[in-house]
Amino acid sequence: MTWQVGMARRVMTPETPVWLAGYGTERAPEGKVHDLWLKVLALRDHAGKRVVMVTTDHMGMSKTIYERLYARLRARCGLDRAEFMLTFSHNHCGPILTDDLVDYYPLDEEQHRLVNEYSLWMEDRVVEAVEEALGDWRPALLSKGEGTCTFAVNRRENTEAEVAQMLAEGKPLKLKGVVDHDVPVLAIRDDGGELLGVLFGYACHPTTLAFNQWCGDYPGFAQIGIEAAHPGAAAMFFNACGADQNPIPRRTLELAACYGQMLAAAVNAVLAKPMQPVSTGLGLRTAFEFVDLPYGEIVTREKLLPIAHGKSALHARWAKRMIKMIDDGVIFPTAYPYPVQAWRIGDELLLLGIGGEAVVDYSLRFKREFGPGTWVCGYANDMAAYIPSRRVWEEGGYEGGPHLDEYGRPAWRWAGDVEDRVAGAVHRVVQRVSAASAQ
Repeated sequence: MTWQVGMARRVMTPETPVWLAGYGTERAPEGKVHDLWLKVLALRDHAGKRVVMVTTDHMGMSKTIYERLYARLRARCGLDRAEFMLTFSHNHCGPILTDDLVDYYPLDEEQHRLVNEYSLWMEDRVVEAVEEALGDWRPALLSKGEGTCTFAVNRRENTEAEVAQMLAEGKPLKLKGVVDHDVPVLAIRDDGGELLGVLFGYACHPTTLAFNQWCGDYPGFAQIGIEAAHPGAAAMFFNACGADQNPIPRRTLELAACYGQMLAAAVNAVLAKPMQPVSTGLGLRTAFEFVDLPYGEIVTREKLLPIAHGKSALHARWAKRMIKMIDDGVIFPTAYPYPVQAWRIGDELLLLGIGGEAVVDYSLRFKREFGPGTWVCGYANDMAAYIPSRRVWEEGGYEGGPHLDEYGRPAWRWAGDVEDRVAGAVHRVVQRVSAASAQ
């Protein structure tokens, strides 16, 4: 028996002067290095069970966009929530999207219009591509493997200046902090062995670039490199748990291309060797859960007032919006509904999708707890906020400290049990897809 696969893709490069996402500043587009893409992989087992994964070259999908897309795909394609996974590379040279980092950018009325128009246009393309993939099934063989790529650096433990100095002095890099240099690779081949597609991941911020041109950063270059080596195949990237990882050194187009080439070479090396077949016998099993992540201190008008008149324009925008909501009688929630998802593909592959920007501790933990064949996408379904582990929460800093305001939340920080909450939900969804396989 073989799997059934459907694939589709659409160019997502904006045709209007919508600003670029990331870094919280005005970044009007000045050109294009290469196109931005969304790509779709649909799988179906022998019993007719389906899953659909969408990968995009965007920085982040808001809950607003995720819910709109899911509602349309459920109505038009009959997909359950657990069968749909929306992923984003976290690329900082793609466009701003509706309600992602809602207070982060100094958008005027015209930019708000352009952002919303682009987002709706993008959603239409996603739905079209999913419908195309679900309407074009073909037999396929799946196989998996893991490679290694080493350019990701723990940005909490290593400054760019330190790394640059070591390189300038020709010294061996003595980097600190935890990393995840694994490169998971899923090969999709037709029943004759021809490569149809490749799904691959890596744990690192796509922040090599900070200029104002459309570009997929290192994941974009990696996808181009893989597709050039395998004409006719579609390369699809997902960001693992790279919230505290950066490409260092960075800030040049040459480095972005170099890192993309390194990642493509790692993927191609896996494809060139024997890979583990993903069997069809147990088919597809899926599970999804929203788990409440409690906030720490909820904002008050008293504490917001000085921020609303402070030096930071970003935080002032947030504080003024919060104050207006308080004055309008809005009761803020005390927790955020955080998406956690598990797919078991055959008996060889467990794919986890968790929302926001998860730090590397999560992928290392879940691979240790669930064993070989566990892959973790840390940027799935909803760009909720940074998701720190307990260690990172205790250390504080950008990924673990009081920065929920930058994501538009009515609090400064998660409660201290954030990792326990996320891990508990992950264990529950894994148990559900594992129990299904035991029946």
